[in-house]
Amino acid sequence: MCGFVGFFLPDSSCFDSIEAVVKLMALSIAHRGPDDSGAWADERFGIALGHRRLSVLDLSSAGHQPMQSNSGRFVLAFNGEIYNHLDLRIELEQINSSNSLFTDGGLNWQGHSDTETLLAGFEAWGVETTLKKTVGMFSFALWDTLTRTLHLARDRFGEKPLYYGWVGNGSGAAFVFGSELKALRAYPTFANPISREALALYMRFTYVPAPHSIYQFVFKLEPGCMISLSGGLPPAPNTPMRPPSIHGGFSLQRWWSLAEVVQDGILNQIVDEAEALQALEKRLTEAVRLQTLADVPLGAFLSGGVDSSTIVALMQQQASRPVNTFTVGFEEAEFDESHYAKAVAKHLGTDHTEIFVTALEAQAVIPQLSAIYDEPFADSSQIPTHLVCKAARQKVTVALSGDAGDELFGGYPRYFWHQRIWSKLSWLPYSLRHVMGKAIRGLPVSGWDILSHSLNSLLPAFKGITNAGDKAYKLADRLGGVRNLDDLYLSLVSEWQDPASVVCGYSSVAILEPPSLLSDPLPKNYMLSTENYPLSMMYRDSITYLPDDILCKVDRASMSISLETRVPFLDHRVAELAWQLPLNMKIRDNEGKWALRQVLYRHVPRELIDRPKSGFGIPIGQWLRGPLREWAESLLDEKRLRREGYFYPAKIRQNWAEHLSNQRDHTVRLWTVLMFQAWLEDQNN
Repeated sequence: MCGFVGFFLPDSSCFDSIEAVVKLMALSIAHRGPDDSGAWADERFGIALGHRRLSVLDLSSAGHQPMQSNSGRFVLAFNGEIYNHLDLRIELEQINSSNSLFTDGGLNWQGHSDTETLLAGFEAWGVETTLKKTVGMFSFALWDTLTRTLHLARDRFGEKPLYYGWVGNGSGAAFVFGSELKALRAYPTFANPISREALALYMRFTYVPAPHSIYQFVFKLEPGCMISLSGGLPPAPNTPMRPPSIHGGFSLQRWWSLAEVVQDGILNQIVDEAEALQALEKRLTEAVRLQTLADVPLGAFLSGGVDSSTIVALMQQQASRPVNTFTVGFEEAEFDESHYAKAVAKHLGTDHTEIFVTALEAQAVIPQLSAIYDEPFADSSQIPTHLVCKAARQKVTVALSGDAGDELFGGYPRYFWHQRIWSKLSWLPYSLRHVMGKAIRGLPVSGWDILSHSLNSLLPAFKGITNAGDKAYKLADRLGGVRNLDDLYLSLVSEWQDPASVVCGYSSVAILEPPSLLSDPLPKNYMLSTENYPLSMMYRDSITYLPDDILCKVDRASMSISLETRVPFLDHRVAELAWQLPLNMKIRDNEGKWALRQVLYRHVPRELIDRPKSGFGIPIGQWLRGPLREWAESLLDEKRLRREGYFYPAKIRQNWAEHLSNQRDHTVRLWTVLMFQAWLEDQNN
């Protein structure tokens, strides 16, 4: 696992040494690769690549990057892991024996890194064909010296980040790219302003969704996509480009499509439950086997939930010694779930590490968040994620996680509550929904909580409703804008329902117009039906929330302390199988991940797993009323908001007052504003 940077500069005469510039850019992401650094440049064509290395495979100097292919045609800066690269080497060696596909230089291995394997694949098969043969997570920059073409590519699900964009003007214009935004900001002429459109999207979703970044003219490469740039540098596009696009010598193409996987899966459903479960366990076992290959110590995160417990169970089944597992617990009992992880670890026989964090220790992470996440990011589980990564790094260099189980197997409550909500609302005329919303708000939040406690006492422990009052008020807030299933989904994944009411200088008309991924057509029209709509939500979450929130959160938290994380559920062959499972093998009896649970129950007793789903939470809302109040008040000061000019203060101050008085829990809304404000302060210092 590593990080890379680079730029293409049509007029390289503006710098004494472009290699020196790219080295400085690479230094800004040294945390992604503390073991080695490298730079390569060709002054004639204004191309420069920089690299920082975290050694995981082939710890020798043979893994140094940027790396050139045997023939010298390709130069590669690579971030990620190709889990099947040894199998690809066997295939390449068979080709080499006939010497039919290689360019001059043949096949002459210098080490056993997957970077070298990729370069040999590019020589033999070309770039896109090689990508389709890979099983892995990655992003990379590749310079073809023969065609003078720059290629940028990202893995299928977006596990590894890749930013690109235009900086400077006139003869000083440059195309820059890298693993993190801080690397692009380190380019000497970077002065790109904040994008109001991206800020509005951030306020809605609590993260900046691809293809946007928080800066104008800088973008995220979407998962499964590749850029090729040759010839001169075209001017920066006014809006983010979507694949397929051609802009002068710049082309953006999709080399892998989740939509196609979804369509194929729906057309080739596995209807036999025994067959489906056997195939799922086999494919997951193989994915875990491949992802436990490393030349450094390796472990796994364990929360005690379905996803992480499944991964750890399959790891331990194949291991010759106890697997290193890690969890984090909190002094606030209502947020501490470490005992669940401990019970699962004891049953499986892992070497388990618990780190218990005080409120002060968790709060101490907050000043670091702007630097870690590099762009406004407001999923508050970023704090415990960073803490558990930090604990794991004391023992291991690589950790497996259970991320993506929810998106693939129907784990989020909205997948099964959505239908029930809509079935009760759709028959009501739109005007009456406003009346219903007012009626819901007629009972205080505390009143709804009291009612839910009475109801929960009649239900099994794991079927109850938590935080009923705030959920009821959120439903009331959203009833006014819900006209169809898509509106309801958008409402459920949105925090600020009308970003234009709080973001200065932005019109809400364009909020979901292209180029937003949520505006993309669904793979199959029948996914729009009420019965099958959970499939639509899983697909949309997989192309938005998963890469831009979940995977971003884990990548930045782990790489900030030089820990590599791997996600077995995102072996694309596991995802392909997941989309072959009928909806009733994912959601059954108002509970998600049915098939995954059946696999897990073969290894871990049901009673250790079954309980209400909860996030990786911490009491941010309580802290904002207590120890964080002074910090928050400073960032939310009305005069400051007006002076900076990004937010209209009225609604923000209203939410802040309601939160402080315990009238409402506005934790997520306020955290979204606070994380932008903290990030902005960090940029200005």
